[in-house]
Amino acid sequence: MPQAVHVAPPVESDDTDRRRRAGERRAAVLDERMRSFLRMVSHELRTPLNSILGFSEIIASELCGPLGAPQYKEYAGIIRSSGQRLLKLVNQVLEIARLEGRAADLDLSPEPLDHALDDALDGLREDIAANAVRIVVSDRGALPSVMADARGLRTVLSNLIHNAVIFGPDGGEVRIEAQVEDGFVDVAVIDQGEGIDPDDAPRLLRPFEQGENALVRRAEGAGLGLPIVDLLCQAMGGRLRLENGEHGGLKAVARLPAA
Repeated sequence: MPQAVHVAPPVESDDTDRRRRAGERRAAVLDERMRSFLRMVSHELRTPLNSILGFSEIIASELCGPLGAPQYKEYAGIIRSSGQRLLKLVNQVLEIARLEGRAADLDLSPEPLDHALDDALDGLREDIAANAVRIVVSDRGALPSVMADARGLRTVLSNLIHNAVIFGPDGGEVRIEAQVEDGFVDVAVIDQGEGIDPDDAPRLLRPFEQGENALVRRAEGAGLGLPIVDLLCQAMGGRLRLENGEHGGLKAVARLPAA
């Protein structure tokens, strides 16, 4: 009877191993260069913008005395609001670059949704009031906790709520719900807008895309809010899903690991 022949698994050659280690070192160097580049760009862009915002606010408030012609105060207010829009865009572009380049430093830990939601809503008070939107939170005060980065979770909630406030009708309602399922928490933000075509959902998760025609849309922005939420959810072990609500409107669901 012929004897069985045992074939040893192929051993990785020294040359292959060296190439693999060299590739890992190059990737580490590129990651560090990306982080250094983003730190530099962040500083060089934010520093002059902060000066523009600060001094324009001083001028608009006439802290150093009256300006004279009333138009000057109006112009200072325009400079300040334009600077705020530009600073928001800079922050969003840097966030996209960090997340796509895997240079975002996230610290995952148990985060209570109630606390994060309170912070997000507090930062959006002006937008909510300007659009006369009513925020309804199901089971507020008893929401579950998720495993997430503290800053990343607040960014996710802020962007989803802001999107619902802006694209929903003035005087409408935005509902926020959280449900635990299969080890995850689905955080749903539902507006009363027109909803979306399901085939259009993937496009809205690409940077610089808009849900409405750029010539007629009500909201200003570069279309980075939802892509940032999607990338952050993935980086924290979850995902973002866009669908139509049961009673109309857009339902954005951020799925994150339960704590």
